[in-house]
Amino acid sequence: MANEAPANVIPIPNDEESVASNADDKDMVKWRGNLVPREEAKALRHVFDELKDHFGHQQPDPHVRVNVASFKHPGHGLMWHGNLDFTYQIEGEHCNLGYIGMDVCIDLIPKKCQKQGEPTLKDYGKTWVYVYTPQETLDKFIKYVKTGTGWGVSTDGTVHDPNRNLVAIEARLHHQTDQPKPSFWVAKNRDASIGDMSFSRMGSIQEVNETSAQQRVHRGIGIFSVSLEVEGTRNFEPTPGTRDDANLCFTLVSVRTWGITDCVAPIVHAPSKWF
Repeated sequence: MANEAPANVIPIPNDEESVASNADDKDMVKWRGNLVPREEAKALRHVFDELKDHFGHQQPDPHVRVNVASFKHPGHGLMWHGNLDFTYQIEGEHCNLGYIGMDVCIDLIPKKCQKQGEPTLKDYGKTWVYVYTPQETLDKFIKYVKTGTGWGVSTDGTVHDPNRNLVAIEARLHHQTDQPKPSFWVAKNRDASIGDMSFSRMGSIQEVNETSAQQRVHRGIGIFSVSLEVEGTRNFEPTPGTRDDANLCFTLVSVRTWGITDCVAPIVHAPSKWF
């Protein structure tokens, strides 16, 4: 997996509970204060509010199809980037959205910034974090990507914990001023089923990461934008079967949490340097 910034970044939806002006266009509706097309609002509610069709442990197979429209080349280097699009079947209607949910544990435990005088986890909690997910959950997602796009996926860059059968993924966080920062939500009624939970927003992940009481491993559902990164030549767009497997690049845009876990052994330094 890679976490290099893709050339064609999907804008993060602002899911703060703000107020918007009235929409004159009948095809535009309000979702959390944002004016968006009706079909997009339906998919946003489905994924962000109702937490449906996410990839998770002991969850039914999501009713979603994975697509990649095309790749773009940044103009330098050998890597091409293509954003994944997800088509949900909602009440008999096919709705496209650039986001997918997945069962994760998000690691907000402070990391060692130096090891033997060398920087390791630079900007942790500001521009990226580790999220942990069951191996079978990631395997299922990779299968959907292969079926929908034709691309096989490399797992290079992930860290596998064989004791817990968990995979650690480096998830990017938007931190630029022109993008809403990823939001952190906490369940109000933690004993309820996922579909009946309601959540309150604590702030951005970066803000929560600065609070000592919250510097733990949190269980919940992460909502991501995902892109494919494929090596190729500048003048020819890569196609499945002509190149090696693609890398997945995850960007965490929001997280819904309902508890803290001590059952995950957090990473404390950059493991890729020693494994």
